[in-house]
Amino acid sequence: MASNGKGDSMETSAKLFNPNPDIQNGAHVRSMEQYREMHKQSIEQPEVFWGDIAKQFHFEKPPTEGKFLEYNFNVNNGPVFIKWMQGATTNVCYNVLDRHVKDGKGDKIAFYWQGNDPSDTAKITYGQLLKEVCKFSNVLKDMGAKKGDRVAIYMPMIFELVVAMLACARLGVIHSIVFGGFSADSLSGRMIDAQSTLLITADGVYRGTKLVDLKQIADDAIDLCKKQNFTVDTVVVVRHLSPDSPSREAPADHGAAKRPCFSLKTNFVEGRDRWWHDVMTGVSDECDPVWLEVEEPLFMLYTSGSTGKPKGVVHTQAGYLLYAATTFKYSFDYHEGDIYWCTADIGWITGHTYVVYGPMANGATSVMYEGVPTYPDAGRCWEITDKYNVNLFYTAPTLIRSLMKFGEEPVKKYSRKSLRVLGTVGEPINPEAWLFYYNVIGDSRCAISDTFWQTETGGHTVTALPGCTPMKPGSASFPFFGIDPAVVDENGEELSGVCEGYLVFKRPWPGVMRTVYRDHARYEGTYFKQFPGYYKTGDGCRRDEDGYYWITGRIDDMFNVSGHLLSTAQIEASLMEHPKCAEAAVVAYPHKTKGECCYCFISLIEGAEFTEELVHQLKDMVRKKIGPFAAPDVLQNAPGLPKTRSGKIMRRVLRKIARNDHDLGDVSTMADSTVVEVLFANRPDVEKWSGLHNQIVL
Repeated sequence: MASNGKGDSMETSAKLFNPNPDIQNGAHVRSMEQYREMHKQSIEQPEVFWGDIAKQFHFEKPPTEGKFLEYNFNVNNGPVFIKWMQGATTNVCYNVLDRHVKDGKGDKIAFYWQGNDPSDTAKITYGQLLKEVCKFSNVLKDMGAKKGDRVAIYMPMIFELVVAMLACARLGVIHSIVFGGFSADSLSGRMIDAQSTLLITADGVYRGTKLVDLKQIADDAIDLCKKQNFTVDTVVVVRHLSPDSPSREAPADHGAAKRPCFSLKTNFVEGRDRWWHDVMTGVSDECDPVWLEVEEPLFMLYTSGSTGKPKGVVHTQAGYLLYAATTFKYSFDYHEGDIYWCTADIGWITGHTYVVYGPMANGATSVMYEGVPTYPDAGRCWEITDKYNVNLFYTAPTLIRSLMKFGEEPVKKYSRKSLRVLGTVGEPINPEAWLFYYNVIGDSRCAISDTFWQTETGGHTVTALPGCTPMKPGSASFPFFGIDPAVVDENGEELSGVCEGYLVFKRPWPGVMRTVYRDHARYEGTYFKQFPGYYKTGDGCRRDEDGYYWITGRIDDMFNVSGHLLSTAQIEASLMEHPKCAEAAVVAYPHKTKGECCYCFISLIEGAEFTEELVHQLKDMVRKKIGPFAAPDVLQNAPGLPKTRSGKIMRRVLRKIARNDHDLGDVSTMADSTVVEVLFANRPDVEKWSGLHNQIVL
């Protein structure tokens, strides 16, 4: 069987991995002492720390003296508010494009584009991108879009997506990007809530071998809007796959390859739908930016809670810009000339901050990838890495775990010598996946930045810094600059030293969300009501004897077994240490005696068999790692797990399966619903506490 790169994970998960001296010597932050000094200043003198950083960017009007930061985090003292750099005006689009072009970097590559098909490539410079953005800004103005309007964007990972969002930013139009994998129902709900009467989309996209008819989904969403008495007046469509599609060589110096044409027939509604290439023809490539108050909205992005309708998270101008730029620079130790690749879709906050705004604020060259990481084979990521000499790579633990199933060969097939920093995002990374990332993908020489943050935070809040932080596999490490964390108990009392509880933040940082669109009461209730005076992350956290922070997962992913508060992430990490376990998901299940017990879904690596012996081994690993009280009661063989299109495990659905409850609620974000059918069909007869062929209950 192929090696999975885990090594002696039970010993090494607690081991410190010191920074590579070759990375440390050239890093922005080279010692923990330097980090502590910078962090202290960012907390005690935020106006000095962030004021110095702000000098790197263009402000048409400076902030008012003495008004750098005002806020209230305590709902008992009145409405929650956060105001940075009051009185200043700026434009984010200007800062990520015009500023670089004026500095003589117009010919620098902004993005290398890699299509789903390995032969499909393109590139675009900062200068070319600025002209395209100005042209589309003029198009939007001609369509009546103005400051404060909301425009919905539903597109694949192509240049036009970046052009559209930056054109909105240039005009002060609030962009609401909806991930191109969402359903018509999800898209319509977001357009109605945002009151977006203008939609920008594309005809379709291939993800691997799967054709996604984006325009048809958009049409269905618009029909759903009509049923709710909301009208979408204008739809701009990029012809990406349709027959007679314009070559992606336009403008000619993009250096793009001629795209293949597919048999996708696009429905077109006269009077409403406009082709992108038509509206861009003959339009001026000059457009002055709109100078905006720093606390005016930049964008809104919808994020779902475990219950209730999606929340329109609102981020503003200067604070978000400063935080996106600074976290990108330090978390990845970015230096001029580095090639960076974040595998996230722009439809998620990771794509907003770390595909577009953060890298571009630093004038970086990035790789933008249209396809899926395992198409046409499991080595695709490393083929692209070698092709563009990627130095900084940012992805999700889900991808790492999926690659672990294939062993080392698809990784070792490629050089990867250009890699220097590896980042993770989206969920806590278990030590076994961390070790595979470090030992196999990074050849035991790359720094790993395990980043904890949220849609609401705008950027990294807890992370290692490549040049200074001794790394602990599975730990997010220490707070980023401006982040003042605390661990509190259920009564909101701060805990000291080694502890476990709720992770909260004690004061604002520039990138934090300002409100929920049209629902400030929900904003206050969700993030500030339970613990007045703190921002509640909603995540559990453990702080160890060295002060490292370990994210234990969402609070609703914790359960109580016989008086022991257990983290699903902690149990999953223990199960993942078994060499045959590719992925594990744990949920709570009602128990007459214990109150709750541990129900585990286990996905195995290729070729492994789910046997009674394996189950005993898995249970023993949890006993040894955590304690007998944490030993799983139910283990179910799970050939696949229900996940969102961004790769997150849908634990809400797994809780339903464990309870044999077929009322799953809204599953429009699920990538593959067939896995649910399999899990229900193979569910053990838990109520009788007996074992079946593919599930073993002990």
